[in-house]
Amino acid sequence: MSAHFEIYEDKAHQWRFRLKAGNGEIVASGEAYPTKANAERGCEAVKRAAAEADIVEAKAA
Repeated sequence: MSAHFEIYEDKAHQWRFRLKAGNGEIVASGEAYPTKANAERGCEAVKRAAAEADIVEAKAA
């Protein structure tokens, strides 16, 4: 199976998403959203942002 987003309802009845790699490992997860449609938009936002995101090293505090 290829990488994919899973959308699910949590115990607090909020909608969340997680990105799973092809091997089933969770590689990213999103915040809680009040509706399934909002969680779906969150997935789309991550897809758009990741396509153009640079990799940078975090600076020590």
